[in-house]
Amino acid sequence: GDYLMAHFGDLLRQGLTLDRRLIFDPHGALEALGRALAAGLVMLVPFFALNLVVAVLSSVSLGGWSFSTEALAPKLSKMSPLKGLKRMFALRGLMELGKALAKFLLVGAVGTALLWHYAGEMLALGYQSVEQALAHSGDILSWSFVFLSLTLVVVAAVDVPFQLWDHGRNLKMTRQEVKDEMKDTEGKPEVKSRIRQLQREMARQRMMEAVPEADVVITNPTHFAVALKYDQANMRAPRVVAKGADLVAARIRELAMEHEVPIFSAPPLARALYHSTDIDQEIPAGLYLAVAQVLAYVYQLKTMARRGGAAPEAPSDFDIPEEYRR
Repeated sequence: GDYLMAHFGDLLRQGLTLDRRLIFDPHGALEALGRALAAGLVMLVPFFALNLVVAVLSSVSLGGWSFSTEALAPKLSKMSPLKGLKRMFALRGLMELGKALAKFLLVGAVGTALLWHYAGEMLALGYQSVEQALAHSGDILSWSFVFLSLTLVVVAAVDVPFQLWDHGRNLKMTRQEVKDEMKDTEGKPEVKSRIRQLQREMARQRMMEAVPEADVVITNPTHFAVALKYDQANMRAPRVVAKGADLVAARIRELAMEHEVPIFSAPPLARALYHSTDIDQEIPAGLYLAVAQVLAYVYQLKTMARRGGAAPEAPSDFDIPEEYRR
């Protein structure tokens, strides 16, 4: 501060002390004025640098470092006076204008109060020596700077939290925007429903294609139908390749009859298999014995058909565990 005041005093003395020849030499006077302006700008460089550092640090402390050249790119839309007027007279623009006016009035009121307070001292500067006047002026400017800075700090203490709150509020989505985004990301409900319907139809078609390869279809006999397949070389246990209720069960029985797949009526076992096992899933261990009885009977029927002989006795008493009974 002392260095700047001394430098300012030297600059003021040099500017007020002119050679007589410079007064009548326009070119010399312009050169002297240019040197004085250059020296004044050099003296103001620390203030500009301090303002730049404070601006960068305040921005980084609030939102982090984010530099983009996109905002610097020229755009004709930014030069449109119509868009500028729309922004100016929009509700948000009017709010920003009101805030700017409030800040201006507050800072102006503090500045006016300082001017009124130091009016007598500023008028007395003309009666002081240059050194005293410079020192007194520096004191007045310093205190004025302090009070104006405190005023701006108060403004920032109110405005910054409001800006953060307003920014967060603007980032929040309305209920309709959430619905629109869900439609864009997940699809419309009717489209999703149609997709699920097509998936079910495709799964049912694949299931029906597996019925002709089944070893047996166990029925309720009308409400449920479960098609089983067992490949001893590749499967640990029999597997459900198709199942259905009511109309689907009727279609499974029709396909079984068309392709000569044995149909065995065992209501308790059919219900247990239907409710306990999904398609392409092996049957639970608790139903091994009952299913083994059915498969053994089916294999005996196939052997009888090839070689002849007496018909095997169909099993009727199945041991169904309590947890599988429906």
